[in-house]
Amino acid sequence: MMFVMRKSPTNIRTAAKEASHERIVDVAARAIRRSGYDGTGVADIMKEAGLTHGAFYAHFSSREAMLVEAVERAGAQANAVAASVVAAVPPAQSLQALLCAYLSKEHLDGIETGCPISALGSEMPRQSPEVRRAATRRIKEMIDLIARQMPDWGQPSAHERALVTVATMVGTLMLARAVDDNALSDALCNATLKSLDQVDG
Repeated sequence: MMFVMRKSPTNIRTAAKEASHERIVDVAARAIRRSGYDGTGVADIMKEAGLTHGAFYAHFSSREAMLVEAVERAGAQANAVAASVVAAVPPAQSLQALLCAYLSKEHLDGIETGCPISALGSEMPRQSPEVRRAATRRIKEMIDLIARQMPDWGQPSAHERALVTVATMVGTLMLARAVDDNALSDALCNATLKSLDQVDG
């Protein structure tokens, strides 16, 4: 005798709610990088996610709670991309590969899917403690990833150089996106790559 296991209506509803929640967070993670925190409205997020505005509070207690998850997701996505770049090359080439990918034309143009630190850094001081805490966790992960690529990883000097490297990378990308002069944008990225290669080489 064969028994067919069927999903209960409750399980189906729970799975559907989880899928909707993930969709909202993914949309919000792109939206904050594209439009900034203040430019990211609940109604627009829900519309882009294909859901009604009224369904928002079935997923989040507040807009702030959504922003916390959005910045967590954006940071996790960016760090996963960075980790995949590192994993694709020999260890001796990992730092340079990461720098080249971060300061590439593709990343420069891909603000919606790129590093949230460079997209949102100037807005961070005005955000809630919860949003800043979530962003800080992801920034620390990025610093740790860079430190692990240093020849002297595990030493205080590697962590210190990682701090400088991350600050330089992020600052360069912010400036390269800010200017309306393509030649200057390229020059900023190229100068940083050259400078960091000399420091870390």
